[in-house]
Parts: sequence; structure tokens; C-alpha cells
Amino acid sequence: MNEQDDVRDSIRADIRGGVSGQVGVGKNITQTQRVGAVGAGLTEAELAELREAFESLKAQVTTEAPPEKQVAALERIGELEEAVTAKKPDITTMEYIRNWFGKNLPKLAGAVTAVVVHPFVGEAVEAAGEMAADEFRRKFGHGSGGSTP
Repeated sequence: MNEQDDVRDSIRADIRGGVSGQVGVGKNITQTQRVGAVGAGLTEAELAELREAFESLKAQVTTEAPPEKQVAALERIGELEEAVTAKKPDITTMEYIRNWFGKNLPKLAGAVTAVVVHPFVGEAVEAAGEMAADEFRRKFGHGSGGSTP
């Protein structure tokens, strides 16, 4: 190897001032950044898909729940949506609501659980950190990131 090869293989970086964002220096670097992340670390498109799942769940409650339980059930779904889309997903609330449906409207409990274990919910919980992901797996017996149990 001669001196010219050494210059071509050397890597040097001089970063100054206020840097806001990613910086990569080196060879074969791969960087990933989620642009447009909203709420619980989800993109607008992911959040829109989750909202559609909640709208579908609300429609199912409206058609299948007895009239005397509809208002309470719809309130719970609103709470669930808030818990799922919060900056840090509220796993305790998710568990409470799943249990509420299991006790009060068991016929709809599966539909509620399907929303709770939606792949994007897993991503949101994962984005909240390892402790949150571990708690989610413990309470729902479900792999993070939407994998099946």
C-alpha cells in the first residue's frame, strides 16, 4: 500500500456548530430515520390505519352491543384509542379495557383484542422502550412489532 492509497482509505470528519439530526462518518454506513412520526412513534399513514381500525370497532359495537351497553363500550373504545396513540402508550389502560369487554361484552372482546395487538400498536409500544415492550408482551402474550404469539 502506498501513501496515495492511505489517503483514499482514510476517513476524517470535522463537525462544528449546532447539529440537529443524524450524522454518519465512515464506510458502508446505513442510517434509518422515521420522518413524519406522530404520537406513539407512528407515521401519519400508520396512525390513519389505526384510526380506521378504531372506526370499524366502533361500528361493530354500534351494531352488536346491546343498547344499554353501547355508550359505555364506545367510551371505552375512545379511551383505548387515546391509550394506544399517546406519546407513550398506556398499557395498563389497554389491559383494563380488554378486561372490561371480556367481562361486559365478551362477544366483542376478540375484536378489541385484535386492535390492541395490531402490528402498529406493537410498533408504538416498541418505540416507547424495552420496559414498555416487555410489559406489553407480559400482559397480552404477544410479540412486539405485530408478530403473532
